[in-house]
Amino acid sequence: MTQAGAQWSAQSRTTLRKQPKSRARTKAPSAAPLFAALSDENRLRLVSRLCAGGPMSITKLAAGSRVTRQGITKHLHVMEKAGLVKSTRHGRERLWQMEQHRVQEAQRYLQQISSQWDRALERLRSLVE
Repeated sequence: MTQAGAQWSAQSRTTLRKQPKSRARTKAPSAAPLFAALSDENRLRLVSRLCAGGPMSITKLAAGSRVTRQGITKHLHVMEKAGLVKSTRHGRERLWQMEQHRVQEAQRYLQQISSQWDRALERLRSLVE
């Protein structure tokens, strides 16, 4: 192998190594299902109702809604899989409630993104002025 070929080979091995992930990237995989679950308008309404009214049954959540109880059940299961809600059996029905730690996690992640944007805009402002 020539000297140039050996040098190129060593450089390519160095650049192909895994680079350490930034802190924001390590949080994203766990936050992705959370935000995916919140991406539906019906689920956002359920979050709002559960935050305002505390634990509720599917019957109460369906009251006044255009969504069927079966539809609400499916939405709640998506939210449960993302860790946003949990259910407990109370007699013959299940009561659903918010998992506050996941909501707080979403708030922290959004605050982190907001801070990054604020810093980027401040750097841009200093360059423009």
